[in-house]
Amino acid sequence: MQRYIIRRAILNIPVIIIVMVFIFLLLRLQPGDVLLASIGETGNYSPEQLEQFRKELGLSDPIHIQFVNWTGNLLQGDFGNSLWTGQPTWTRFWQAVGVSIELTIIAIVLAWVIGIPIGILSAVSQDTALDYIGRLIAVFGVAAPAFWLGTMAVAFPAIWWGYQAPLGQKSIFDDPLVNLQQYLLPGFILGVEGAAGQMRLCRSQMLEVLRQDYIRTARAKGLAERTVIYRHALRNALIPLVTLWGARIAGILGGSVIMEQLFSLPGVGQLTLSSFQLRDYTQIQTNILVVTILLVFVILATDVSYAFVDPRIRYS
Repeated sequence: MQRYIIRRAILNIPVIIIVMVFIFLLLRLQPGDVLLASIGETGNYSPEQLEQFRKELGLSDPIHIQFVNWTGNLLQGDFGNSLWTGQPTWTRFWQAVGVSIELTIIAIVLAWVIGIPIGILSAVSQDTALDYIGRLIAVFGVAAPAFWLGTMAVAFPAIWWGYQAPLGQKSIFDDPLVNLQQYLLPGFILGVEGAAGQMRLCRSQMLEVLRQDYIRTARAKGLAERTVIYRHALRNALIPLVTLWGARIAGILGGSVIMEQLFSLPGVGQLTLSSFQLRDYTQIQTNILVVTILLVFVILATDVSYAFVDPRIRYS
């Protein structure tokens, strides 16, 4: 197991390097820069003054020199300073990442709590009213866009009951009730699509497993139906579900941009979006690089978890 993890971690290094190069070049291909974003195209500065400011920020250096300087600083643990605020980009990222992580955790937990039980119930009650209702809910969850659900969740409670979730961000350690009011609804909306996909995949996998010979043998031995479902069938159906969520985390982090905007949550999505608008290259590079590293290790953790879900799987 240890050798497998080390080997996979080494193989992930080229992926991270490719992402670094790709993002660095794409940002430099954008028209304008942070100076034009701050003063506008018709600012009062002369071209000579703008060029002097670019030299001070390192924006006038050739692209390959900028990349080498950035990479060298990264190897020393320096992610650079924001071109807009002058603050360390790592500090700004760390302040925002807690919001996105909490939204992701809520989305994952709710998706598992909702999706898997409905998927099991739908499979066990195949072609009954319960099955049709569960499948209808799943189709709605897959078809309804997160931005539409988020807009409806903000607009209709305000119109009908005059309710609006508290704005801003409150730590769960300072005020748990306000924190839940701020995070529960956007986290639930982010988890809707995941719960729907989880339900559909769980149903199909359970139906396939329940037709296997060892399930018939377990029933023939007189095992309780609950034991057959949860101890034998569900455990063997879990691997595709774990795989799905390893990939879904990236989608949740991407979708959190919309939820953070709608619910005024200062997360990584909102920080990255505002940095794009301001051409704050260093902040965008830090955000995307760190999120990429996190996702790479989430996928690695997903692969390693297979051995715990299914004891037949061995890594060497």
